[in-house]
Amino acid sequence: MNRRTFLAAGAGAAAMSSMRPARASARLPIKKAVEFEMLPNKVSIAERFQMARDAGFAEIECPTMPDEHEAEEVKKAAEKTGLRIHSVMNMAHWQYPLSSADPAVVAESVKGMQTSLRNAHFWGADTVLLVPAVVNAQTSYHDAWTRSQAQIRKLIPMAEELKVIIGIEEVWNKFLLSPLEMARYIDEFKSPWIRAYFDVGNVVIFGYPQDWIRTLGKRIVKLHIKDFKFEKREVAEWVPLREGEIKWPEVYKALAEIGYTGSATVELNGGDAAYLKEVNRRFDLILTGA
Repeated sequence: MNRRTFLAAGAGAAAMSSMRPARASARLPIKKAVEFEMLPNKVSIAERFQMARDAGFAEIECPTMPDEHEAEEVKKAAEKTGLRIHSVMNMAHWQYPLSSADPAVVAESVKGMQTSLRNAHFWGADTVLLVPAVVNAQTSYHDAWTRSQAQIRKLIPMAEELKVIIGIEEVWNKFLLSPLEMARYIDEFKSPWIRAYFDVGNVVIFGYPQDWIRTLGKRIVKLHIKDFKFEKREVAEWVPLREGEIKWPEVYKALAEIGYTGSATVELNGGDAAYLKEVNRRFDLILTGA
């Protein structure tokens, strides 16, 4: 074979290769969940659950529900549709942060978490999401750390009794600003009932989710999935999955490396049945490394 025939053969092989479909990566063994607030509220709870199921989701994350009748309705909807409630989003931690210096505020926050833990146990969920503290002009970083840890430690016996993990989430609250800090914060509890609820989107304004995933590793009990685009670094716009600044193939690699096999909940703007199906389709692309 001379140089000309070698190059011709190589060009032909390259052309044939380019015509073959790209080999898909192995799908991550992660269960797809949807946020309850993403579902249309103009229909019954049972219809909302069925819509999520029909869109391709296997699980759902529900907010705290103090009303027993509403909580019962949610449980029946889950049983009827087979859409598992895998976690509860605690709703009291913003208005009533555990890091407050006001005992009355802290008491309301603790009460909200207790309700969330009971909801989770009643629904068969294994995790409650908690934003642990808020740093502001009245609350220093140090105080946010120590006050919130003191209150969370008081909740551990209840979490253990109900067999529900408290998942600490990092959000835009000027607290837990690096994966090293978050790992340390969780490790200091020395409890299997305190783990990380990692939000992939919340860190992109000041970090890289793949770095956080590798650092937190087995501490991660649940994931939130969203995407952001930044016109200015301090202003974030929620955008459809795979249209923002997150490098999803890198996230895929990091999740594969740590062997994550839990649940991941999409947390985006709400929409109708067609919208939910499109969200699910994009979610599938992320889980296959596209």
